[in-house]
Amino acid sequence: MSRIGKLPIEIPAGVTITVDGDTVTVSGSKGTLSEAILPEVKVVIEENQVIVTRNNDEKLAKSQHGLMRSLINNMVIGVTKGFEKKLEVSGVGFRVSGGGQNLEMHLGFSHPVKYTAPSGVEIAVDKMNITISGASKQQVGQVASEIRNLKKPEPYKGKGIKYADEQIRRKAGKAGK
Repeated sequence: MSRIGKLPIEIPAGVTITVDGDTVTVSGSKGTLSEAILPEVKVVIEENQVIVTRNNDEKLAKSQHGLMRSLINNMVIGVTKGFEKKLEVSGVGFRVSGGGQNLEMHLGFSHPVKYTAPSGVEIAVDKMNITISGASKQQVGQVASEIRNLKKPEPYKGKGIKYADEQIRRKAGKAGK
């Protein structure tokens, strides 16, 4: 039995979860999220709890059991609290401006780099820090990854865009005589 998959998901107040055929829809104060139910598992709502069970004991069913439970749990957390990722921009002459859906960055290229976030994701800028927030954990992580890939941190001076909790492995520069 999957340790994660067998745990029931408590439905908090203000959240409604519906199971329609092969989709689960979770709606709350931060929005509405839906996910397709994987074919090897079954999702049932009982007494203010969501219970995920698998159809058989095959390897695929075992792996999808815990995954489906985690996906539904992340949707519940997303529509109640939301998710956020923080990025830090460091480098001489680097600038970040914007907010909401649009972001404009000067990252040492000959032109400013513009990024537009998809709907459901908010971007906030505070000096050289970028905060990405939204209800979908996958979407927030994807946007953070796309912004970071515009100028990855380099190992010599650490210039670029990095996650706030990321440690950059630094290399020694040229050894002088």
